[in-house]
Amino acid sequence: MCLAIPVEVREVLPDDMAKISLDGVIKVISTALIEDVKVGDYVVLHVGYALAKIDPEEAQKTLELLNAVGIGA
Repeated sequence: MCLAIPVEVREVLPDDMAKISLDGVIKVISTALIEDVKVGDYVVLHVGYALAKIDPEEAQKTLELLNAVGIGA
């Protein structure tokens, strides 16, 4: 099973990379698959790659659902 989760971009780095916070853990991810990533954007993360931008409200709803079932993201 694969799981892609919404995460908030905390810092944009050179070379199509960005820092995100995943349940309090800071990770560096690739943003090479999407354009114009900014701090505060929510992206769908899968195996270290941002696959698409997502609306902040939808991201929050998804994160709440994940927390409700005990997956916590």
